[in-house]
Parts: sequence; C-alpha cells; structure tokens
Amino acid sequence: MDPINEAHVSEPGLVVVDVAAADDATALAFQQLLADRWATAPAQHTTRDVGEPGVRLRCYLDLRQPLDS
Repeated sequence: MDPINEAHVSEPGLVVVDVAAADDATALAFQQLLADRWATAPAQHTTRDVGEPGVRLRCYLDLRQPLDS
C-alpha cells in the first residue's frame, strides 16, 4: 500500500482503513459494512501484492458524518 496522505487524516474523525482479506468478495463486503454506517470514499477494486496471500483494499471514512438511518 502507498503511504497515507496527510490530508486524509488532517482532522479528528477522518480515518484511513487498510483491509487485508482472503478474497475480493470478503474485502468488498467489509467495505460495504463501513459504508452503511459512515460517509465513505470506497475503493472500486482490490489489489494483490506479488508473493503475498490474499488481497488488499484502502478506503477513507469520515466519522463526523454518520449516515441517516
């Protein structure tokens, strides 16, 4: 994964979430659980690191803006 950009955590309530999962479906399902609760900038796809098991995904959350239920 790339280094975290300082702008993504410049204020309290901003979160960068790095996910490692066995497969695409698991990583994307976890991201959806986060998106159902908070304002999220979702990843469109996962990445694979050569020689490493599973997949990775990075998404950005804004905990200051909960979604209406």
